[in-house]
Amino acid sequence: MPQVAARITHDHEQWLKNYFRTKSAGAEFILPWAVDMFFKTLKSVAAEFSVSEMKTILEAHRDAKLLPNQSKQAYFLLRIEEACNERGIHTQNNTSRSTLELKIKRLTDIQATALMIWATAYWTSRTWNGVSAEEYVKLTC
Repeated sequence: MPQVAARITHDHEQWLKNYFRTKSAGAEFILPWAVDMFFKTLKSVAAEFSVSEMKTILEAHRDAKLLPNQSKQAYFLLRIEEACNERGIHTQNNTSRSTLELKIKRLTDIQATALMIWATAYWTSRTWNGVSAEEYVKLTC
């Protein structure tokens, strides 16, 4: 199995040791589980949004740097509001701003985080370099 080296806090390290036989055993369980949960959550929540709304979400994360402490629905909503106010991204994608914001307000922090990771990945991952936003959204929806 391929290995991954991750930096974790002392508290996270202690948590893994407390709940699993070893820190490595915990990491080997948690990482695949988190990835599976991400994709499951992304698929279910993406179905709630139209293609134009997903493109608006994508555009709002063009220059975003996602940090764990910002992985919350409120932060996601703020990012969308700022992108709409400053760049009018909702009009570029023919999206109802009020409808989009209402849908975002109904998300849990986990659902919002999945969408933020998805949107940020488009702009930062080499995998999606050269793939159109339209195609990326359609692959998800």
